[in-house]
Amino acid sequence: MSHSAGSRPSLTVRLNAADNVVVARLAIVEGTELPGENVRTSATIPAGHKVATRPIARGEPVRRYGQIIGFASKDVAPGEHVHVHNVEMREFERDYAIGAEAKPLAMVPEAERDTFEGFVRRNGRVGTRNYIGVLSSVNCSASVCKFVQQTFPSEVLANYPGVDGVVALTHSTGCGMADRGEGFSALQRVLWGYARHPNFAGVLMIGLGCEVNQIDFLLEAYGIRRGELFQHMTMQETGGTRKTVARAVGMIQEMLPHAAEARRQTVSASELSVALQCGGSDAWSGITANPALGHATDLLSAQGGTGILAETPEIYGAEHLLTRRAAKPEVAEKLIERIKWWEHYTASNGGEMNNNPSPGNKAGGLTTILEKSLGAAAKGGTTNLNQVLKYAEPATERGFLFMDSPGYDPASVTGQVASGANIVAFTTGRGSCFGYKPAPSIKLATNTAMYEQMSEDMDINCGDILTGAATIETKGREILDRLLAVASGEKSKSEELGIGDHEFIPWQIGAVM
Repeated sequence: MSHSAGSRPSLTVRLNAADNVVVARLAIVEGTELPGENVRTSATIPAGHKVATRPIARGEPVRRYGQIIGFASKDVAPGEHVHVHNVEMREFERDYAIGAEAKPLAMVPEAERDTFEGFVRRNGRVGTRNYIGVLSSVNCSASVCKFVQQTFPSEVLANYPGVDGVVALTHSTGCGMADRGEGFSALQRVLWGYARHPNFAGVLMIGLGCEVNQIDFLLEAYGIRRGELFQHMTMQETGGTRKTVARAVGMIQEMLPHAAEARRQTVSASELSVALQCGGSDAWSGITANPALGHATDLLSAQGGTGILAETPEIYGAEHLLTRRAAKPEVAEKLIERIKWWEHYTASNGGEMNNNPSPGNKAGGLTTILEKSLGAAAKGGTTNLNQVLKYAEPATERGFLFMDSPGYDPASVTGQVASGANIVAFTTGRGSCFGYKPAPSIKLATNTAMYEQMSEDMDINCGDILTGAATIETKGREILDRLLAVASGEKSKSEELGIGDHEFIPWQIGAVM
């Protein structure tokens, strides 16, 4: 960045000496001389938007972060506003350099690692919350699951203060789909991942009875057995809506004493698994909150913990930065295969990878998916990429991982939690109001103006990195400390507001039959 801690912030931010654009730190009026760039603006530059610092000929790459973010669609003069009106996407080769930057990670000795207060389950996995979950196997049982949550007697739940509540997670699929293939497998992985998630003390799964996604098939495929903390039923077998709700309430009441036996105990930070997410991104995301979260991920990885990056369309154009960090060639090859799958998937559905960024992203200064991806990938820090997961596939490695998913935040987080994430860190520049039961979610604001405007929703302000009041490193440590505190039971802003009941959205892949 173009200023040092304690100095007066400059008008612009330069991220790399090779860049031919800089980013306006605040709105800059036409005719302003940019200190250090020897350029005078030829138009008003909105805050967060880019201005050319040298001539960019038509067809020449536009560079930010030292990387290509697009190509000039017309000649651009120094001082011009650089955005969607004069930048376009083109195909270009990326040097994947598999494993070229992989290096051993210096691990923190166990005795010196951070700790948090978590729920240690019988299988050894650690939860950060102690919910009872009601899961629908199909959309047809969604209303019943919500009725169970809504009608469960609050006075009964009040007798068990160690239980965080009853949460109903419902979705819009499970039937009208092929009973094999990627879509069916992804849904089953999601439901299996939630059925065994350590943030649930107990789970009740409810189906209709005649759907494609049969509960018995799921249980057989994943070896799940009925017990005091896992039950399942169907509406058709039980006798309809009212009888199902009544029976479900009774079954949960029987689970509560067992769930209440769980107690928080001190565990190593190595048991923390963080879903690394962003939404409502802006031009500051890749400068403040994302790299700060990346530093927190590095700190956690060195303690044996896990950070799971996702949203494949939002690392498109930056995937070569991840393949270079692949711990093994097969890890990089799986990521490249997923990129190619997405190129085919979008083309076969009449779309393109640059359908993203959204209008809000563009208003915040992001011009192409390449620019957005380079900033989004910063959430993954700098350590080795140890595993690439299919959507909702269980994580079997620790450290920095990547999970294939769409860029739609709720669907992506659904997969990350199914893969094992027990807490969510969500960066936002425009102001996403996001929670995610059963995993607590903290929100990181990329800029101070939005943080102050939406302080009741934002947990941490990363905008002070822009002023030099904080650094990437100090903010990363602050983020990790907050994650550990929330993992120990401190409520995040979204939890205080009651957000998180409606974000369970399994990714629907394939034709609706």
